[in-house]
Amino acid sequence: MPKDKHLSENISYLCGKDFILMRKKELYDKVIAYFEQAMPVAETELNYGNPFELLIAVILSAQCTDKRVNLITPPLFRDFPTPEALASSTPEVIFEYIRSVSYPNNKAKHLVGMAQMLVKDFQSEVPGTLEELVKLPGVGRKTANVIQSVVFNKAAMAVDTHVFRVSHRIGLVPKSCTTPLSVEKHLMKHFPEAIVPKAHHWLILHGRYVCVARKPKCEQCGLNGICAESLKTKP
Repeated sequence: MPKDKHLSENISYLCGKDFILMRKKELYDKVIAYFEQAMPVAETELNYGNPFELLIAVILSAQCTDKRVNLITPPLFRDFPTPEALASSTPEVIFEYIRSVSYPNNKAKHLVGMAQMLVKDFQSEVPGTLEELVKLPGVGRKTANVIQSVVFNKAAMAVDTHVFRVSHRIGLVPKSCTTPLSVEKHLMKHFPEAIVPKAHHWLILHGRYVCVARKPKCEQCGLNGICAESLKTKP
């Protein structure tokens, strides 16, 4: 009898786990179906003409809005169109171009250092792997994932403040995912690899315009009644 009891408990546990997994898959399927219809084209709002320009823009966008970055990059791109041109400049010169972004001193140093490393170590080409990208000054995992996703169309999930917030509110990730890396790994586990680059932009844009930080526009949201946060308020 004890053996049968343990077997019964194991079956019950497995059924419960399968049910949770089924519910998770169902949620992801509904979220994907919604965004495929509501946002069939989802891409970065940063303006750029080539991988080098995108790398500059993404470094500048850290804790700064894309709108602000897009205002300051045209003269920067015009006067420093290549890694060689930027590498031969100085942080003091670059500061004057980017002084209106957040942390302009550090970012000016990072941009010049990044360009110098591209010239010295990467034949002036933006590398395509996480390991290579994070070697560049000013490039962390999030920035590297943006470049991998947008430039090289790789299945890389960049987790910024919008992705982190929206993933938790919808219920795509559990509360135990308390770091950007844990959120990234969970999303990568459940989103089909082929749509990861697009899914990254879905979550960013949804967080930027609908599921905003302070007063989310739930009444305008097509996920209302599906996402975990909205279900909390249901009677």
